[in-house]
Amino acid sequence: MLDVLVVGGGPIGLAVAVHTAAAGLAVVVAEPRPGPVDKACGEGLMPPALASLRDLGVDPPGRALRGIRYRDARHRVEAEFRDGPGRGVRRTVLHEALADRAELAGVEVVAERVSEFCQYADHVEALGFKARYLVAADGLHSTVRRACGLDPGSPRRPRFGLRRHYGTAPWTDFVEVHWAHDSEAYVTPVDEDLVGVAILGPPGGGFEERLRAFPELRSRLAGVPPAGPVRGAGPLRQAVRRRVAGRGRVLLVGDASGYVDALTGEGISVGLAQARVLAECLVADRPADYERAWQQVSRRSNLMTAALLAARRNPLSGARIVPAAQALPRVFGGAVRMITG
Repeated sequence: MLDVLVVGGGPIGLAVAVHTAAAGLAVVVAEPRPGPVDKACGEGLMPPALASLRDLGVDPPGRALRGIRYRDARHRVEAEFRDGPGRGVRRTVLHEALADRAELAGVEVVAERVSEFCQYADHVEALGFKARYLVAADGLHSTVRRACGLDPGSPRRPRFGLRRHYGTAPWTDFVEVHWAHDSEAYVTPVDEDLVGVAILGPPGGGFEERLRAFPELRSRLAGVPPAGPVRGAGPLRQAVRRRVAGRGRVLLVGDASGYVDALTGEGISVGLAQARVLAECLVADRPADYERAWQQVSRRSNLMTAALLAARRNPLSGARIVPAAQALPRVFGGAVRMITG
């Protein structure tokens, strides 16, 4: 019998697999997509994410990031990270680095999709495997979560993300967040001749249409060739009620375990922290401890993201976020460092 069957071989699922394999557990990852797997993602790794990756023995190449910069049509403010630089890393590069580490740890990856499973008192069965635990790391629209009856209802005001790369030398070593009326554009340097642009906002319109809301950014990118397709994700908000399902044999992690928004750029940082505490609970054979551990590593990010999103959605306060940050740079810097290190 396996100890752990991980459903989903993205960065967070692979992190769970590496942590548990390093502790001596028998682990298999089920991931039907051939790697490296791409995804609509801001691709900015905050300092806590880099620290978590180092703990896993992973150090993906990329472009150093000094901090966060907010911009609108008339204002600009920036804050550097307190605990060293972050890093812009292509999602495919991150996935490949974690996949290599999982292979080195002896983790088997099977090219299968888990569409059904059976829970018993002491194990779960899926794909012909018997495992003491099944970990759902299968993303925002988790099949496992839905099968467990934990899918949230549709959000009242859904937000979506679109991302495209451009083949140009980065003009900044910050993650630039451009603010418009109801959307944000994130510019992340990811290589010497490549930047990623991710646009978050309400549904409707393609990438070029949404880019019109940011005339300065659109002008800078005029004539620059896109370096790949547009990728999308959403709706972003997933208000999942709990992380441990059924008889305590199925556990949710990463985007599958609940998500507020990509507004603060902490998805990978928080997901890696969740992977670590989940592995600790599985190694100790104490799955009931995971819900509290998940709350401890996710609470601050979720509260900060929810507060900023609420301010963003209010027409009066939303228009004042960047001007207020520029007027109070120490407050802005403190907020950035509280969230990102």
